[in-house]
Amino acid sequence: MEDVLDVYHRPYDEDRPLICIDEQPKQLVSETRVPLPPRPGLPARYDYEYKREGVANLFMLFQPLLGWRYVMPTERRTAKDFAEVLRWLAEDLYPDADRLVLVTDNLNTHSTACLYEAFDPVRARRIAERLEWHYTPKHGSWLNMAEIEFAALSKQCLDRRIGTMARLRKEVAAWEEERNEQMVGVNWRFTTPDARVKLRSLYPSIKA
Repeated sequence: MEDVLDVYHRPYDEDRPLICIDEQPKQLVSETRVPLPPRPGLPARYDYEYKREGVANLFMLFQPLLGWRYVMPTERRTAKDFAEVLRWLAEDLYPDADRLVLVTDNLNTHSTACLYEAFDPVRARRIAERLEWHYTPKHGSWLNMAEIEFAALSKQCLDRRIGTMARLRKEVAAWEEERNEQMVGVNWRFTTPDARVKLRSLYPSIKA
């Protein structure tokens, strides 16, 4: 926990950008009947029946010090999908950065091993050498600022029926563009000294 908190209080460094990464599933749901459009004094009305269209996956990449985020919808959640996220960050988005500072949870796919499943060893190693990993502790996913962005995305964009990957990509791209234009960041105030006081029970007890 203290490791992640200390990372959050580093000053901004364009050569070592901080990127919080998280992912979550999104159930695709389509309408079985055409919704009734709104009328004066009445909102749009939707039938209670719906059709499940499968489950998509959303990767959230959040750079809190710049107020920038990118949402990447995928059809699956595999090691190769996560490897493609890392490749895109390292080769396309930050090709000149010395190191990418990553905050994420301990999901089994969240490691450099995924790179070797997706790419040849030389390329995988080249990407892996530029990654600096910082993991949230067990039951401590709330420490990942990407979760805050997912909460905003769910409330502002995903609280409706979305039935196709194409529609999902369009909706999250519009949300992402608007939020990036506003440069919405996170004013993170919780520090390591705070944790030692407020979360004292989580620390081991040492007898004198």
